[in-house]
Amino acid sequence: MLDTPIEYLKGIGPQRAEVLKKELNIFTYYDLLQHYPFRYVDRTKFITIKEVVDDSQLVQIRGVVDRMEVVGLKQAKRLIVFFRDNTGLIELVFFKGYNWMAQKLQVGPEYVVFGKPTFFKGKLSFAHPDIDLINGNFLNQQSAFQAVYNSSEKLKIKGLDSEGIRKTINSLLLNLKTEHIEETLSNDLMTDFKLIDKFSALKQIHVPTNLNELTQAQKRLKFEELFYIQLKLLKLNKVRSVTIKGFVFSKVGQLFNDFFNNYLPFNLTTAQKRVLKEIRLDVGSGKQMNRLVQGDVGSGKTMVALMSMLLAIDNGFQACLMAPTEILAQQHATTFKELLMPLNLEVYALTGSTKTKERKLIHEKLISGEIKILIGTHALIEDVVRFNNLGLVVIDEQHRFGVAQRAKLRSKNKFPPHMLIMTATPIPRTLAMTLYGDLDTSIIDELPPGRKPIRTLHFMENHRLRVYGFMKEQIALGRQIYVVYPLIKESEKMDYQNLQQGFDNVLNEFPPPKYQISIVHGKLTNEQKEVEMKRFVKGETQIMVATTVIEVGVNVPNASVMVIESAERFGLSQLHQLRGRVGRGGDQSYCLLVTGYKIGADSRLRMETMVRSNDGFEISEVDLKLRGPGDIEGTQQSGVMDLKLANLAQDGQLLQLARQAAQNILDEDMNFDLQKNKVYERQLVLKQMNRPNWSKIG
Repeated sequence: MLDTPIEYLKGIGPQRAEVLKKELNIFTYYDLLQHYPFRYVDRTKFITIKEVVDDSQLVQIRGVVDRMEVVGLKQAKRLIVFFRDNTGLIELVFFKGYNWMAQKLQVGPEYVVFGKPTFFKGKLSFAHPDIDLINGNFLNQQSAFQAVYNSSEKLKIKGLDSEGIRKTINSLLLNLKTEHIEETLSNDLMTDFKLIDKFSALKQIHVPTNLNELTQAQKRLKFEELFYIQLKLLKLNKVRSVTIKGFVFSKVGQLFNDFFNNYLPFNLTTAQKRVLKEIRLDVGSGKQMNRLVQGDVGSGKTMVALMSMLLAIDNGFQACLMAPTEILAQQHATTFKELLMPLNLEVYALTGSTKTKERKLIHEKLISGEIKILIGTHALIEDVVRFNNLGLVVIDEQHRFGVAQRAKLRSKNKFPPHMLIMTATPIPRTLAMTLYGDLDTSIIDELPPGRKPIRTLHFMENHRLRVYGFMKEQIALGRQIYVVYPLIKESEKMDYQNLQQGFDNVLNEFPPPKYQISIVHGKLTNEQKEVEMKRFVKGETQIMVATTVIEVGVNVPNASVMVIESAERFGLSQLHQLRGRVGRGGDQSYCLLVTGYKIGADSRLRMETMVRSNDGFEISEVDLKLRGPGDIEGTQQSGVMDLKLANLAQDGQLLQLARQAAQNILDEDMNFDLQKNKVYERQLVLKQMNRPNWSKIG
């Protein structure tokens, strides 16, 4: 029954069905049942007419019909019902179905009116409210919490606003029987976690008669969503660890030891040593490594990656690192070349701008095995790029890559190479468990010794002279400064300074020859960017005016000030990334957030969070609460976030329980051989149907 196409539901038909499919992805009866309310109106509460105000949401009043009259001609014809209680009189206006409504209503009996008050003809009224006669059992029959549903303009035109959707779902629920709903959790699991059955949950989520029913329904359906995501991820991890063999890096060889003992530029932190040990155990186990390394900007992930690559080379393998931008790839290549020069180990870079002759040479040396370390961008995944014996793949800033791109890099060897995935964007714990639950995770939670915490200050636009004065003080001390803008073109919709205007303002305040300024943005050619970057790196310019192209890939220890213009336009994780471009030397560094005078509550919370905290993980938790999981870390592309009801920002505790439940089941019965666990096998198969299989990708 629930697989029936939605057009066959009474009152829907082909036209409404087409809009439901396009607007809400509702194709079947079951899809409609899974279109859950996003809030509820308490129908047990009543207000008086005197208490109705123009900004009221949906409200409910009790009273009687005083009189009715039909006014207007043709299209303007309408029924006005004068409705009163003992505090006053208000008009109910009906533009459609007024003849039927005039026959239905009577002067005298008591009614309940439910709707949203609006201004009409200069006074408050209700347009097309629900109006029900109060009889002996009316209030007992009412759901205490009336569901409110997401809709759209196109659906509203077809009569499927929230109220229309509610009535459609309620008509479906009237015909729903227990046998129509397949139970998706075992009795043991429901008993252990005090969960109600699926049939009851679906009825109670749409028509709860009290708060307890609503809470029980939400708990059951949220748990199920989170449980199956975790079961799928943990199952993949178990299967991979058992079935996918990996290259064995059996020794810590000469290159690694020579570099560690003689050429390491600074002592490793305890956190770096711990993560290297975890990687060492992975690559020596005979299983393929799939490890995510999280660490704040400047925590030393690159050094961990470099030493892991030396492990691969010591064991006779090649290693590559893929970065999301050419600037970052070149930065890594330069850093690696400098560090590895004493070992006579060549590092090659392959990007979109690599010349044809050099590219051909790199391809030949890769196949012959002469190249041991290759750094690159998306150019690494081109079909023509083939390795002799690729043993380790490092992916930097992994959220910038799509799953298909990561899969292609992984398939560069018949035998899967070890995968080391790095991110400088700390991921909230609940999101990491959901997105990367099938990966082993390491966290570098220390900064190298000598690093001073960056001081962050918030300035309004009208304090710009103080910002410029501070910049001049820092330049006088020999420091360099970034000034970052969010836009490059004028926007008619948004009143933000663009990069060019900002550059002119900075130039006016810091005129040459006393000051020299670089400008970098996405419209420059790679050669032009390189020239401007080099000028800044060499200290020939004191200020770099840029768009967010400098978010990753620029390491200038002498740059101690980051000025972020129109900071309210940036998300928290991006602000944190930009701030991480400074603080790389021994001097005290600063991040100045410049915003308009009037900013919204969310923007204000972002600024306050940045000023208060340098902890990337704390910042990521606030970001998750503000933006939701769909906008963080490229999660929309993952195919994992099928959350219709659960909220990772609020349901962390339930996620923990669901993960533990999934882990317990797999520990006892990984292949679902026991009869009680067959339900899970069936559900995983159903959920996997018509899905691309990205399961073996980091």
